[in-house]
Amino acid sequence: MQDPKISKGSFLNITLLILSGELIYMLPYVLARVFRPTFLDVFRLTNFELGSLFSVYGIVALLSYLYGGVLADKFLPRKLIALSLFSTSLGGLIMATFPSYLVLQILFGYWGFTTVFLFWGAMIKATRLWGGSLSQGQAFGFLDGGRGLVAASMGSIGVFIFSFILTTDIKSANLIERQEAFRYVILFTSFMVALIGFLVLVYMKSEGENEIKDIASTNSFSNIKSVMKIPSVWLLMIIIISAYVGYKLTDIYSLYASDVMLYDQIQAAEVGALQLYLRPIVCVIIGLLADKTSGVFWIIAGFIIMLIGAIIFASGVIQSNMNFVFFLSLIIIAIGTYAARALYFAIFQEGYIPLAYMGTAVGIISVVGYTPDVFASPIMGYLLDSYPGIVGHQYVFTMLVLFSILGLFASIKFAKLVKAG
Repeated sequence: MQDPKISKGSFLNITLLILSGELIYMLPYVLARVFRPTFLDVFRLTNFELGSLFSVYGIVALLSYLYGGVLADKFLPRKLIALSLFSTSLGGLIMATFPSYLVLQILFGYWGFTTVFLFWGAMIKATRLWGGSLSQGQAFGFLDGGRGLVAASMGSIGVFIFSFILTTDIKSANLIERQEAFRYVILFTSFMVALIGFLVLVYMKSEGENEIKDIASTNSFSNIKSVMKIPSVWLLMIIIISAYVGYKLTDIYSLYASDVMLYDQIQAAEVGALQLYLRPIVCVIIGLLADKTSGVFWIIAGFIIMLIGAIIFASGVIQSNMNFVFFLSLIIIAIGTYAARALYFAIFQEGYIPLAYMGTAVGIISVVGYTPDVFASPIMGYLLDSYPGIVGHQYVFTMLVLFSILGLFASIKFAKLVKAG
């Protein structure tokens, strides 16, 4: 079944998708990525405990991907996205109280539901609709690149708020002072998430829905069976799981800056925010190139670059006082990571996955593809806690070497499948 001919959507829609697509993950993910040393400090967590929180999130998310994808084939994306943003922002109010570890576990489980069941399939489907029949690389490149710009901007604003509220030097500030400064970061983020939810509800248009509503099946079980018969679906699972492990490792860039490069907490947070600025540049360029050539070709290139960067970090050659080498290697691995991540949903069309089943396909593939949410963070946390300093980081990046190789083989196989038609 071929997609109906749909023209590219409005600039307002893709802007709202970009804003919602990243802001919804600021509370459960991005704050911990940018502020990891501070986050561990103010919530009194070990790396393993933080990884376990992400694992709780991931378990709930995996249960939500499949049925959330089916939901996206039945309801307007605008309503699902707005509801998920409002629900997620409420969790920030709990987070700002610096609750117990048990409450944090419940909170991250709650976010696993609000950011996936109601949101994920709807966002991906709305983006494919926006790209129309000929601009899938551009659509998903803009989405992930724009999300990266939003994350970087919000990260920089968060660092500014944190440093502005913190009236004393970061090294001499006590725990209460750090918590109070970080509370403002959390509350500002929660407000922005709710604001974007309101804008989505009021201004997002339901582009492309009229063109596909007549061919979309109402039989959810039949949709699932149809999707499972598509050969490219299985390869996409492997491609996404491999690329997502690379993305999960962006969580520890700021910690590497702190543990190995010996930066203070504000400098480490700046590194966490700085690497995010590479994401929009890489994703937009790769997205535009993919529409002129082949999306899977650039995914293959992304895995090769990711592999090179992972090998450099795994080798342990990057030590303190090697700032230039550190930033250069960080740029290499980030380029590979974001190139692979930007396009793995853009190649759904190359893989002959019908638009009518897009939400269901996203759900099925995501159940496997996003399992790193369950296993990657606890493994990373265990290795970093058990092997302090550079050794733990070497073990973590060795894991990325293995997944880069796996993703490379799967993407090459996908390319052969597409070529065979």
